Amino acid sequence: MPRYWTAALPVGVPLVLYGLFLGLASSPFFQRHFLYAHKINTLWWTDTNRPQHWGFAKNQVTPFSLATVDGESLYAWHVLPLPLYSKHEAELVAQSSGLVENIQQTLNFRLLREDPNARLVLFFHGNAGHVAQHIRPSFYHVLTDTSTYHILAVDYRGFGHSSGSPTEEGLILDASATVDWAVHVAGVSPDRIVLLGHSLGTAVVSAVAERYAHTGIDFAGVVLAAAFSSLPTMLSGYAIAGYLPILRPLAAFPELLTRVLGFVVDDWDSAARLTRLVRAVKARNGRLNLSLVHARNDWDIPYHEDDKLFAAAVGGFLAESQVTDAENFASQKEEKTLRLGDDAFVSSWSHGGIEIRQELFPYGGHNDVLMYAPVSLAIIRSFGLDGTAEA
Repeated sequence: MPRYWTAALPVGVPLVLYGLFLGLASSPFFQRHFLYAHKINTLWWTDTNRPQHWGFAKNQVTPFSLATVDGESLYAWHVLPLPLYSKHEAELVAQSSGLVENIQQTLNFRLLREDPNARLVLFFHGNAGHVAQHIRPSFYHVLTDTSTYHILAVDYRGFGHSSGSPTEEGLILDASATVDWAVHVAGVSPDRIVLLGHSLGTAVVSAVAERYAHTGIDFAGVVLAAAFSSLPTMLSGYAIAGYLPILRPLAAFPELLTRVLGFVVDDWDSAARLTRLVRAVKARNGRLNLSLVHARNDWDIPYHEDDKLFAAAVGGFLAESQVTDAENFASQKEEKTLRLGDDAFVSSWSHGGIEIRQELFPYGGHNDVLMYAPVSLAIIRSFGLDGTAEA
């Protein structure tokens, strides 16, 4: 092999592989597999129908399925708060275990539906895995071990045991089906429901919150942990685990980057959706408690994505010129910001019944931040359990 060929290999092979990756990513099929990673899971060696495997009490978790309007079947977990479980332990243990065909026949369901004060967190997870993969069960424990919160966690279409294949509109339909089940089947009033999204789930929550805002429905709270402003915007600077860049190498070629981003089939433009969400709530003098939580050391989704989302949400009740004037907006935001150190702050902006809060926390990375205090506190505030509103 000629010497110049040998010298070119270390550069040429990565370039060819990168070009192949970009070529595959331009196909909607492969692109969605890369984005959603829905086939990457632990179902080969774990049984999600046996929640005790993750430390839950027997029948504390009810695995069941719910239907979407377009005919897909979504796998879900209903997790009882442990203090409530302890009061009915004997009856709960006596029930059969595993996937139930009709959750409405279970005591678990009745404990949710028949309690006029029940509080429900609808959790929408990030990409890859299933409802019980990675840190998700640990997060459910954090929320339910000592609180009064019920959790409903679902696998989107194509994830885990759910049918179908993921698309942006499909996942929004999945979230809508989850909300409809909670409100119309379980009978939980929206003002006792918190929508909580993590990573990809923040885009899902932003979309479904906007959809219901236009129908006059206000939830107790909307909490976005480790969110991003839009998929094309994030991808332009994204690096896996902060080290392996996806499209960042194309930043030196703006026209090429723009063309590549034009192939993105699912935009997930949360920034625009939050603007419309706030405008819809403001137009009818509704109520919105929106919390953005991000870890400073998140190497998957940069924390400054929350800055864009905060500005977009506040832009829902400010004149456009007040937001597009970056220097003026930054000055106004600083006046509403409490600095908690060099790498932590809380910004809060209110207008009528709308409160938008952004919190940067020093630790937690992309995943563990779910189990850290800011997310739990955001839920507490949403439910009015912080002493500032009636519980």
